[in-house]
Amino acid sequence: MMRSVLAAAALALVPSMGLAQTGDMDRGETIYVKRCLQCHGEDGDGLGPAAERLNPPPRDFTLGLYKYVTSGFDADMPNDADLIRMIRDGMPGTAMPGWSDMLSQQDILDVVSYIKYFAEIEGEPETQTDFGTQVASSEESIAAGKLLFEDNDRCTECHGIEGKGNAIKKLKDDNGDRTWPRNLTKPWAFRASNDPRDIFARISVGIPTTQMPSFADPASKKSLSIEDRWHVANYVASLAKTEKVVNPDNFVVQGTRAEGALPGSPDDETWAAVPHSTFMMIPQIVGQDRFFTAANDTVTVRALYDTERVAIHLEWDDRTHSIPGDAKAASIADEELYEDAIAIQFPRQIPEGMEKPYFLMGNAADPVNLWRWSSGTADAPETARIIDAAGIGSQTARDDSGDFQATGSYRDGTWRVVMTRALETANTETDLQFEQGRFVPIGFFAWDGSNGETGTAHSMTTWYWLQLKPAASSKPLIYAVLAGLLVLALLAWWGGTAAARARRST
Repeated sequence: MMRSVLAAAALALVPSMGLAQTGDMDRGETIYVKRCLQCHGEDGDGLGPAAERLNPPPRDFTLGLYKYVTSGFDADMPNDADLIRMIRDGMPGTAMPGWSDMLSQQDILDVVSYIKYFAEIEGEPETQTDFGTQVASSEESIAAGKLLFEDNDRCTECHGIEGKGNAIKKLKDDNGDRTWPRNLTKPWAFRASNDPRDIFARISVGIPTTQMPSFADPASKKSLSIEDRWHVANYVASLAKTEKVVNPDNFVVQGTRAEGALPGSPDDETWAAVPHSTFMMIPQIVGQDRFFTAANDTVTVRALYDTERVAIHLEWDDRTHSIPGDAKAASIADEELYEDAIAIQFPRQIPEGMEKPYFLMGNAADPVNLWRWSSGTADAPETARIIDAAGIGSQTARDDSGDFQATGSYRDGTWRVVMTRALETANTETDLQFEQGRFVPIGFFAWDGSNGETGTAHSMTTWYWLQLKPAASSKPLIYAVLAGLLVLALLAWWGGTAAARARRST
């Protein structure tokens, strides 16, 4: 129930970390009801109307437990500054937005004072995180951090040898909700930034209510000194991807003419030199049944072609190698375990203009081709097939997918798949026919089997473009030389006629 009467009688709480302003709980309640109640609930218990569709679930303010704090690992409350920051900046990778564009600093202080009242938090934390003297990032510090990260599976047990969060055990928080280790190579998904100081705080405090422990706790067998924690923080910061990241201005996959044979293996070194495009993936929340908690968030795409075939290379991070029928895979997965899978979507015909089929697997008027690869099970190998789709609920897998082929490879938390098909097929009515230089709509769908994803439960992209860039030709150079010779010939003719006129005039 609302706490207007009680809140009016309580004293406003003074934000810590040197903030002089205080919050007004009455105003905070008004703002909370308008902005926060839908997720966090009328009583602040995280059971708002939207809660069941959010992953991770909204914070339960009545417990007074917060994940991303700078108070000491043994403190029983956060700093006000921690709460202010979460409200102001939001939490990437969750449904919690930043409110700095809608709420003033005083508004945020008022909301902080109100949500603290749910757990009757008063005063300030008794202990703070000791940051000591920050160790500057360097090759030596990063190398030392890597050793500490891997030592006795201190961090790799959950985050994996390359930090991609490829867990080897199933994790749950204190409420029994499934949690996934952070993919440390994706800093945009960090809840509180990948600045080394923020990473140091996470290592020192842990993430309360989850299985991320404090490495500042002297009672822990894996505790680290302040200096060692800075080394680990520097190493974690160094894992951030700098190339395979989403660029909003890049919406074209540039297909390159292969100089030799098309690489059939997804791990072939040839792919490293091929231009790539990385696209954001979102949960499928458009068609029934909607799915709000997809695991895959990006896919990186490359394309090569020769005179006869096109090959498309797909790469995406996946914390788990989903193998139905495998006991180890089942121990990590949610209740239902399915195959991992990915699909490329093409229209049947290259559109003459900008109009494309409906992005969610087409419709009856404009059906699409799906090139789908599935990872296989303990008893069956991977599969590759072409599916004719006329909407999310209308899909027919072909009995004969022609010469379409696909093969995948999973290593250290990353799937790589190569799909190949002839540029032209005999089925001109039902198959896309590729043409050099033409822009072809292309889209993607992905399923994480360990996250219970199958059928309409998946992640997806909108339409982008694929262009098979024409091979470099000598014709432009020949035309330029011919044009130059023509100009020279005209100059010579003009000079000759001018001299003749001069002789006649004398």
